[in-house]
Amino acid sequence: MVTRRGPPLAYRRLRVREGRPAKPSPSPPTSATSGGARPTEGRIDAVLAGTACFASLPKDAGWGGQARRRALAASARPTATIVPMDFPVRDHNRAAWNRLVDSSNEWTVPVSPEAIAAARRGNWEVLLTPTRAVPHAWFGALAGLRLLCLASGGGQQGPILAAAGAQVVVFDNSPRQLDQDRFVARRDGLDLATVEGDMRDLSAFGDGSFDLVFHPVSNLFVPEVRPVWREAHRVLRPGGRLLAGFVNPLQYIFDWARSEKGELVVRHTVPYSDLSSLAEEERRHWIAAGEPLEFGHTLEDQIGGQLEAGLALIGFYEDVDPKHVLSHYIASFIATLAFRPR
Repeated sequence: MVTRRGPPLAYRRLRVREGRPAKPSPSPPTSATSGGARPTEGRIDAVLAGTACFASLPKDAGWGGQARRRALAASARPTATIVPMDFPVRDHNRAAWNRLVDSSNEWTVPVSPEAIAAARRGNWEVLLTPTRAVPHAWFGALAGLRLLCLASGGGQQGPILAAAGAQVVVFDNSPRQLDQDRFVARRDGLDLATVEGDMRDLSAFGDGSFDLVFHPVSNLFVPEVRPVWREAHRVLRPGGRLLAGFVNPLQYIFDWARSEKGELVVRHTVPYSDLSSLAEEERRHWIAAGEPLEFGHTLEDQIGGQLEAGLALIGFYEDVDPKHVLSHYIASFIATLAFRPR
């Protein structure tokens, strides 16, 4: 969760909220953790795009980058973008997130021992979206709950939920993010498991393996989101719950450079892709810099996809990034509570 494009800045994977900014704990040693078999990447069809503007991302250190966006937006010229048919999105984003951990981006810094101790006393909060704590009622009783933190590595939500009593498995694409969860587990004596993999493929788990899946803002890092919902449905037991956070695709339709100036100028279409929505020069710079690639999914895919997978929605709220101009007009993050019918 560092730089989206520029100097180290925070990214949009969400950490636990401790009531005040957490003091960074010492970084754990680097490990060479490797995962199992890696599923085939989602195919990206060749597309022509005629705009040179970036998707809108929050401008402050809380939710995105600014310096590199300004530089690229100033130099880019509208041109066609030729997208490779099989760009290795998962491999690229894994390497990008590993680097973000090694550079101590704030969204990869493990929670403090004090936060773990508070969670053990029943005083805890976690986030699916930027600022609103998830209601405890969405979880139910945590003691003994089989809980999957899906695409939620970084030593933050998983350890808090484990300290609060859940039996936690943290699943993430980045082995360095999972190192952070193992670090907290060792430091604080938590019973917590980690698995590396693609959020679209949960074949490491059998049907009905979990009582709850916790999936904070992260599916913007995969080109297809409907497989995420299908797999979440499969690994939930009947009656199990899915708590999910995601970006309202409105975030992606605006020109970034103009939004930095407080102006909302529509430039992109949805669905959005860093691979097909940017001009060729922008895309090449993006990839060469090793930045995580993002995808803006439609609400039909985000909400309709859950329903199509067989889940039933029973809870919903919206949230804002208060430092982004769009938040003056509309909430641009969404949290949903769904369950698998019996």
